[in-house]
Amino acid sequence: MTLQAGAQDDSMLALGKVLDATTHKGISASIHYSSIPTGSIYGGFLDSTFSFPIFGVAKYRITAKAEGYNARTVIVDPKDMNDRQRVIRNILLTPAGHAIRLNNLIFSQGQAHIDPKSHSELDDVVVMMTDNEEIMIQLEGHTDNLGSAQANMKLSEQRVEAVKRYIVSKGISRTRIKTKAFGGSKPLANEMTPEARNLNRRVEMRILSD
Repeated sequence: MTLQAGAQDDSMLALGKVLDATTHKGISASIHYSSIPTGSIYGGFLDSTFSFPIFGVAKYRITAKAEGYNARTVIVDPKDMNDRQRVIRNILLTPAGHAIRLNNLIFSQGQAHIDPKSHSELDDVVVMMTDNEEIMIQLEGHTDNLGSAQANMKLSEQRVEAVKRYIVSKGISRTRIKTKAFGGSKPLANEMTPEARNLNRRVEMRILSD
């Protein structure tokens, strides 16, 4: 079952683009979607965009695969519908072997407690690992460079372990998840600004095997 972007305005739709995570340019990908948990509604596209109807309160998983990139799975939840009856979920693909930044992973400042707002992104990781039982990942923790190097290293360790615990709590074997902490030793930006520090505080996921 597929539906292109010219659907009627009163249809409830999931739609989005498949983009390179670095350049944000569109990528032609093999895109498959299915309803959760039964998979009774499904379809696919070979394109850089997707659009399909959603029904009721069922969630959907969407997986995008493109040559030279890590595959990525996201979840579409009807509760995120906007006032035009659309759920928009762009899928960012990273080149194979590169770390995937978990952009919506939020921690309290200076703490390892995961904000509940982050759960949807971690649930995407759980679905990906459930659907692909051969995948092993490495979670890599980074902090900004405020405070002592020792404290930052400990905090980054605590944060990746918190993410690992969450994923394991959803039924994924802990043997499939490695962790590595870098503290503030690998900043993405060196400016001493709040924006740069926020950019440097991150957890990334590296796919080790699939």
